[in-house]
This record gives sequence, structure tokens and C-alpha cells, in this order.
Amino acid sequence: MTIDFKHDILAPVAADFAAMDTFINEGISSKVGLVMSVSKHVVEAGGKRMRPIMCLLAAQACGETNLLKTQRLAAVIEMLHTATLVHDDVVDESNLRRGRPTANATWNNQTAVLVGDFLIARAFDLLVDLNDMVLLKEFSTGTCEIAEGEVLQLQAQHQPDTTEQTYLSIIHGKTSRLFELATEGAAILAGKPEYRSALKQYAGHFGNAFQIIDDILDYTSDAETLGKNIGDDLMEGKPTLPLISALQNTSGEEHQIIRKSIATGGLTELDRVIEIVQTCGALDYCLERAKQETQAALTALEVLPESASRQALHNLAMLALDRVQ
Repeated sequence: MTIDFKHDILAPVAADFAAMDTFINEGISSKVGLVMSVSKHVVEAGGKRMRPIMCLLAAQACGETNLLKTQRLAAVIEMLHTATLVHDDVVDESNLRRGRPTANATWNNQTAVLVGDFLIARAFDLLVDLNDMVLLKEFSTGTCEIAEGEVLQLQAQHQPDTTEQTYLSIIHGKTSRLFELATEGAAILAGKPEYRSALKQYAGHFGNAFQIIDDILDYTSDAETLGKNIGDDLMEGKPTLPLISALQNTSGEEHQIIRKSIATGGLTELDRVIEIVQTCGALDYCLERAKQETQAALTALEVLPESASRQALHNLAMLALDRVQ
């Protein structure tokens, strides 16, 4: 079956999703003009806003009927996500994000870093208004772990001996952790602690699958589809799962080419690396791992009572996987 984003995922929370936008716009208002312009630029460059949608769906799946507080939480999540993207683009020296110029390319690094700081601070400012100490603690800890994931990624740069285990630690921090905050936060706010663990597991496995798929797409799609330049991760010497897997599947000259590409970065051997990754079985392995993570996410959901929003969370995980099937 073909999953339609609006109909099969967004529909149960469409009204709340629209209302959340106003909270985001209120959130980025500032006395300083430049802060507003940059925040507006990056928030509008947002993609499908999966994290806030997941937050709203999780609250509904917990049986919450009035999602006013969850709308605020969803806005907080989107602002945290946006802040991490702005900082990422500076660290990676990226010029494009989803086909649009990044904040650092449009303004400069200093402005982008400081506005990213503002968005994180503002997100916590809004979070305090929800007046839930357990929620605040979970977000404080989680945000630390997101930052640690990014530093871990930096540490692994140009390290060809990075293991799959380290890769999973990196993506848990930089991708999955915010998904976990979105769903677990919704359960905390809805007063349904009994669903916290299941929703956190769903989101964690979903995030892992999502990132693995992103890393596969780096080798199988074009810049138009990807919204960023092909080979960006390779150029920065990031040991992503397709490369880690390719190192295990190759020997001799091919093995050396992959090792050298991670160690030195750069794009001199880009075509050759893409060819090796595509032919040595690395992508098949990555797809298998993405399927396993997706299955684990779906299994975790089964703890929740059946509902349209639980089904929408199920559909969201399947849609993410569809990008590479």
C-alpha cells in the first residue's frame, strides 16, 4: 500500500499541527531584528516536521484529547531541532540544507551559532511554562546527550576504524534522541508514565532506521532529491554505516580506497567509492539493518491501545523505510 503523508500520518492531528505553528512563530519573536530574520529563515526551511507530528500523535495515542499543552511541547521540539541543524551546518560548513542556502551561507558563522543558541534558550524558556519538572529534567538530560552525540561524531571524523557500535552511539545522540524526547515527552505531559518506555523505544528505533536510510540515500540518490550535495559526508571523512560495512566487505585495493577516503576526506575518489559501496553488498546490509530497526519500532508500539494515531505512528515508520525500498 502507498502511504500518503497527509492522509495516513498527519490527518489525526492536522488541526493541532496548524495551531502549533503559531507557538513556533511566537517562540521566535525577538526584540533583536537579526535574531528574528535568521530564526524565521531556518524555521521556514524546515522539512516535514516529523518530530512535532510524532509528538502530537504520541500524545493522542496515549489517550490525550486536549492537545493544547502538547502543541507547545511540539513547538519546543521543532525549535530544538532547528537549533541543532543551524549548529550542524556551521560545523559541517554546509551551504545547502534541503535545497536552500543555510543560515551560515546566507549570513555568517557567528550569526548562525548565536541564533542557534537563542533557539535552544528560547525552547527551554517555553518548556518551563509547561511547569512539569519530570519533563524538564528529561529534556535537559536529552539535550546534553544530543550535544554529546555531535561531539562523538566529530571525534570519529577521519577514523576508518570506527565500529558499527560507535556509529550507533553517534546516531542515537544526533538523530534518535530528539525523536525519543518527542514521544516520551508527550507521554509525560499526558500523565501516562506507563507508555513512556514503549514510546521512547519506538522513537529510538525509528530514529536509528531514519538515519541509516539517510546514509544509504547518500549513495543512491542525486542532489535534487537529497537537498544537499552528494558526498558531503564523505568529503568530511564521516564513517557512516555504508562505509563501515564496505570496509568489512572488501579487501585489497578497494578496502584501501575506502579507508583512505575516510582518513583524508575530500572527493578525489568519490566516483570510485560510490561504485565500491554500491557493488560490495554494503547497501544491502544497511537496508537490512534499517528494516530491523523499523520492525523493533513497530513492535514497541503494540503496547499502546489501538487508535488512529497509533496507526499513523506505524505508517510514519513505514514511510521512512519506503524512501529506499
